[in-house]
Amino acid sequence: VFELLGEGRKLADTLSVPLSVVLLGSNLKEQAAMVIAYGADNVYLIEDECLEKYNDELYTDIFTQLIDRFKPEIVLIGGTTYGRSLAPRVASRLNTGLTADCTELAIDPETKNLLQTRPAFGGNLMATILCPDKRPQMATVRPKVMKPTQPDYSRKGEIICPDVIIPEDLKTKVVDVVHSVYEQVNLADA
Repeated sequence: VFELLGEGRKLADTLSVPLSVVLLGSNLKEQAAMVIAYGADNVYLIEDECLEKYNDELYTDIFTQLIDRFKPEIVLIGGTTYGRSLAPRVASRLNTGLTADCTELAIDPETKNLLQTRPAFGGNLMATILCPDKRPQMATVRPKVMKPTQPDYSRKGEIICPDVIIPEDLKTKVVDVVHSVYEQVNLADA
């Protein structure tokens, strides 16, 4: 999140627009204040006990409601296990493009389109992808690629708690979360 905030702050400043963050879960007031310190102007905070554990169906539905209502130009999602599950579902519902595993993001000064750069052809070539016709422009960003900004705890931002419809007739339910115990360092985190 802090890496995305650092990169998002640069993009928002280039476009002269506010940087917003969506937080879904329960008991997130401290995290809302923290993302403001790391560069967010607005935090859309949705808290409910049913959001405590990640659920593809539920998170997709709520995230899509927020995008439909607030109409962002760009949506960045971390290329984590959950992000790689959430992003294509949201993009599909919104009928927009998605560039996965970006390693560099920039704004085209003429068109104001997001320039999304990612490895192609087995990593031997870098491809820059545009989504000129659909909004929002969506990208997932690989972890540990972008640099987080330094927090400024004196920053002011707005915490917004919008009303959303939380569906109750879910096809999937999270019963339990099992964490694996590793004896060694995960290669992706090394």
